[in-house]
Amino acid sequence: MKAILYIGHGTRSKKGAQEAKAFLQRVIERVEVPIQEISFLELTEPFIDQGFHRCVDKGATEITVVPLFLLAAGHIKQDIPEALSPLKAHYPNVKVTMSDPFGVQGEILDAIAELVGSEVEDVAAEDSLLIVGRGSSDPSIHSAFADIATGIGSRLGIENVSVCYLAAAEPRFQEGLEDVSHHARGKVIVVPYLLFSGLLLSEVIHNVRKRQKDGQPIFCTGPLTEHRAIENLFIKQTLEGAGHHL
Repeated sequence: MKAILYIGHGTRSKKGAQEAKAFLQRVIERVEVPIQEISFLELTEPFIDQGFHRCVDKGATEITVVPLFLLAAGHIKQDIPEALSPLKAHYPNVKVTMSDPFGVQGEILDAIAELVGSEVEDVAAEDSLLIVGRGSSDPSIHSAFADIATGIGSRLGIENVSVCYLAAAEPRFQEGLEDVSHHARGKVIVVPYLLFSGLLLSEVIHNVRKRQKDGQPIFCTGPLTEHRAIENLFIKQTLEGAGHHL
């Protein structure tokens, strides 16, 4: 029997955890696979082993692992496979496959451009855009965000686009925010490349609001899952990974 095990990152934020679980529950309701379980890599229960065991207890003989991650960095390449390894060894008769994360896709960039357009009035060519990534020590993260920055900038007609990170990569958020603010000729639009609310997004919003109070024309978009297109795209990838078609 087929099963899907969704794996999110996890967060210390209760709001972020609730958003992730609500998002995945909406996905589950739209995907016709008999067994579907939610799990998280860290910080939020149920963890991967708990979700995996639940799939098996319900009769799963094939489990498709579907990571709720934006890019294929260290968590996808190392942490999740390491967590799955002892489970696969314990259940040798259960076939386990893993689908790809979102990656850099046109639909996501389209959705982000729409988010910016809906939350920021009069986006202009002289405005500055700051893309804020979670960050990773994986070197591929920089080339991915270069493509993301180019794609979003071209969709919005903004040439001054910068990238910074909240952890594990340079430049860090504070440096990026200070630099783009110093050189800005128009509004500064901060786009957190994050799926859900959480401590990282709170840090971004806090800094933006502080600058707004000081009179700076600066704006910040919300988590990416506020756009329906992200849910639709994730469902599409889930069905394809599970051997289904839309």
